[in-house]
Amino acid sequence: MNFLFIKLLSRIMALVVTLTFPAAAWQVGGSDNYFYHWDQAALYSSAEYATEIEKDPDSDFVILNVSDIQLFSVNSVLFGEWFAEKTLDILVEKVHPDLITLSGDNEWGATACLKMIEAIDSYGIPWAPIMGNHDRNFVISQFWVAYNLYKAENCIFEFGPDNMGYGNYIINITQNSKTIHTLFMMDTHADIDVKYGEGLTERQLEWYKWAVEGIKEENGTVVESSVIMHIPTPEYADAWKSVHDESGNLIEPYADAPFCYCLESISYPDRNVGFFSLCKELGSTKNIIVGHDHVNCFSIDYEGITLTYAMKLGLGGYFDVRLNGGTVLTVDSDGKTQTDYVYVDPMSVIKSK
Repeated sequence: MNFLFIKLLSRIMALVVTLTFPAAAWQVGGSDNYFYHWDQAALYSSAEYATEIEKDPDSDFVILNVSDIQLFSVNSVLFGEWFAEKTLDILVEKVHPDLITLSGDNEWGATACLKMIEAIDSYGIPWAPIMGNHDRNFVISQFWVAYNLYKAENCIFEFGPDNMGYGNYIINITQNSKTIHTLFMMDTHADIDVKYGEGLTERQLEWYKWAVEGIKEENGTVVESSVIMHIPTPEYADAWKSVHDESGNLIEPYADAPFCYCLESISYPDRNVGFFSLCKELGSTKNIIVGHDHVNCFSIDYEGITLTYAMKLGLGGYFDVRLNGGTVLTVDSDGKTQTDYVYVDPMSVIKSK
């Protein structure tokens, strides 16, 4: 009964907010105006198809990723909002990121969406989100969410190519105006999505390959990259199996890793479109970072690619007190990366009130 009441209230709030703010497609000139048309014959150009962020040559470029906040989800309507914001405050103060990324399931509902945008935008730091399967909950449309992300002052979210979902876009980290590392932000949709289904699509793979080869052509060499998306590929299950011995115990160095957990089944799509194999073939992507499974948290080197479950932030949905914080991807001047976790003890959050 309580859940039904909250669901109804969220629908009402979504309707009120949508009518109050000019964010419906028909109010801003139609959704088609925000996607770009793409086909494989197009000539790649970073100036046209990517957002570029210049790295300071004297320091590493620091990316703070937060995942699965699920702001205003049923179990965190009141206390969860404050807890998530305070945890993020602590992370930003500790990490001093040059870029904040969100790997999906950011919020539930229109009010939560606007609250999340306001909170993260207030840091004055560039930030780049993708959508998870729950970012469509209790809102009028995905377009409404995407539009509000797109128009936020410090958010570099892009709608991306047409017929691929929402938020497939490219960020190039440059040094002395040369691309040294690329971030591919990719939409893994949802299982209720009639058009796409859960996971990546063949068209997204074609776009990814086109961009990798275009960036290579533009720079004269393969540029290392990282992919941030929400739902893991099937290879995450293979990677987890690969770091166990015959008795089922973690092998080194994972046995001593402070955050190496797989506390629930790995929820990958039923259909494997071959994205991991394509990443290996092209030789650019060295990291894939996902969320989705809240109590899985590991970073495993598997067949030349580091497969990382981002650490969940906050109490939204379901959680484990051992896993609250963020994931840090550090990029050096050669475009090489290191992945680390920054844990925020829930008790320290509560005491900071």
